[in-house]
Amino acid sequence: MARKTKEDAQATRQQLLQAAVRVFGKKGVSRASLQDIALAAGTTRGAIYWHFKNKADLFNAMMDNALLPMEQAMQRIGHDPTQDPLAELEHALLQTIRDIASNDSTRAMFEIAIMKVEYVDELLGIKARHVQVFGDGTREITRSLREAAARRGISLPVTPEVAAHGLHALMAGLIHSWMLSPSAFDLVAVSQSAIRAQLAGLGLHLGNQGLSA
Repeated sequence: MARKTKEDAQATRQQLLQAAVRVFGKKGVSRASLQDIALAAGTTRGAIYWHFKNKADLFNAMMDNALLPMEQAMQRIGHDPTQDPLAELEHALLQTIRDIASNDSTRAMFEIAIMKVEYVDELLGIKARHVQVFGDGTREITRSLREAAARRGISLPVTPEVAAHGLHALMAGLIHSWMLSPSAFDLVAVSQSAIRAQLAGLGLHLGNQGLSA
């Protein structure tokens, strides 16, 4: 019985997360209420508070579903001496790009995060999570660029930290621009070309290398 209860609780949590995507996408995060989400999920506000502390906690859990694959891929970079860390970095960055372009659920979550959040009042916890994700991601990119340069025996024209901030900003800008008008360009193709161009400007060349998708 306990196992059944645990499975039911997990199913309810997923229903709430899926409902949050729909409600946040329709109303925006600040205008959406927990009651709206509970109704969309076919449950109660009490069920929400059983799983999440507040709206920000619910939002961050929703985004973790989208970000986890990329975070895991970034953390694996550089630990296998047989792999080129530069190819691993490109693969990790493009993994999220491909998911945004091809997965409706992931696209919806990123659209909410980019265009439908105001960092006010109860939503300041979302800003804190965004800052953490940005910091963690930039540190992982920095580590990857430093390792790639070391393996190639070159010195980057800027510090790895500066290069990482530039690469992170490039990705964020491409995703934002594509979200505004998805038909304007091919997100995956343009992102891969832009990443390789920026890496080449740092003296880091992949050539025909790369990890399979």
